[in-house]
Amino acid sequence: MEISARNSLKATVKKVVAGSVNSEVTLELAPGIEVVAIITKSSADKLGLAEGKQAYAVIKASDVLVAVD
Repeated sequence: MEISARNSLKATVKKVVAGSVNSEVTLELAPGIEVVAIITKSSADKLGLAEGKQAYAVIKASDVLVAVD
């Protein structure tokens, strides 16, 4: 897989909640560390996303927000 995004994090699909149009996909990067994405239901189906499957969280740097307390 070759992509232009700089941040690609290997993960395991922890949960997929399918809606009528979108699906909420929870990816576990490490125990207790999760990333959640909302993607179209058709994309989730096409990728065959299911609990336990390996996947990547691909984060485009221009879309990452940073905050501090």
